[in-house]
Amino acid sequence: MRIGSRSTISVLTVAALLVGACSGTPATSDAPSQAPGTTAPSAATTAPSAAPTSAGSEAPAGLPYTGTLKDGSTFTLHPRVAEKLANGDPINYVFSYGSTAIPLFSPQYKAGYDRTLPEAQKILPTMVGQDIAPASAVQDINEQIAQIDTLFKADQIDCLSVQSTGTDAFTKIVNDIMATGIPVFTVGVESNGNEFTNFTQISDKEGRQAAGIVIDYMKANNLDFKNFAVSGGDPTQNWAQGRMQGFIDGIKEAIPDANFINDASSALVTTYDPAGTYDAYKAFIQGNPEVQVIENVDIGGEHAARAIADANKTGQTFSLGWNVSIGQLDAIEAGTQIVALDQQWGDQAGFGALGCAELLANGNVLPNTNTLKPITTDNVVEARAEFLALSGS
Repeated sequence: MRIGSRSTISVLTVAALLVGACSGTPATSDAPSQAPGTTAPSAATTAPSAAPTSAGSEAPAGLPYTGTLKDGSTFTLHPRVAEKLANGDPINYVFSYGSTAIPLFSPQYKAGYDRTLPEAQKILPTMVGQDIAPASAVQDINEQIAQIDTLFKADQIDCLSVQSTGTDAFTKIVNDIMATGIPVFTVGVESNGNEFTNFTQISDKEGRQAAGIVIDYMKANNLDFKNFAVSGGDPTQNWAQGRMQGFIDGIKEAIPDANFINDASSALVTTYDPAGTYDAYKAFIQGNPEVQVIENVDIGGEHAARAIADANKTGQTFSLGWNVSIGQLDAIEAGTQIVALDQQWGDQAGFGALGCAELLANGNVLPNTNTLKPITTDNVVEARAEFLALSGS
């Protein structure tokens, strides 16, 4: 999310592996980050904000009280929330994300939430925040939905943000909650619900952006890339498919005779375990010595780069990956990784609090301004300094 100043959020577990998406992270069901700054993004939709009138009076017009949703239905703010706004009572904001136990991803998401809540409270001083997530090693969609449902049925949610893991993974619960008049925002990956804003990357565009960076690198270094491969911890995820197919399409448009050893339907599955990921790349490089560029669609790029170096292929084979870790920054400086694509996890985690505050306090619907930040040799020193400063190292 682009909210004022940007800096890479600290990674609390440097040597571990994380999954990508737009939070694309591992999920058990079909379903560097930067800290949000201190200034809310400009609103895409602005409507009059008015206090509820006394009982029996006509409800105020415009958001946050009424508005038209993307499916054409009418949103009407829940009377309980409207009454809280009128009386200055605490507004319960809940942020649900996929796991507290995924290395790199979980601490960056938690940090983004923690950093942004005080900024949201400047906009809506009565906001009280709560973050919830399963404690599983991968994202457990069913548990995530169960946690949301429990708080919702107990009237403990006045505004909600959900880190989604698939286009339809949370559509039903989002639509059900919105239909009762509780505002919902989604972050992380593209989603199809009735939420006010889906704050995320567009995976196909991410892949094409990555392809453009690789082509620029090839030309700048007088290289001739012909043989490519795609990979990821769980290539079946919709965000992974989009990143791979966008990359393939972008490369083939620039290099018509490019050869892909595999494709989005047959991508190398690395798992999300660091050791297992390294072993998968080591075996792949041994079996496909002609490969020159390996795309990893999550944070496994650093392990591909390590396997490249250990195979004495530095300068011949290159990796690229998503998100930020010390290992990826090291690989960029060593010349084994071309780029790390930071999808701004902290911004994603922080968006919901600002979105809820702007909507309920001012009637503003914040737009999707999430952008992908490439880290290359041009800015890796700066990225590392920001990374280490925020991690306290």
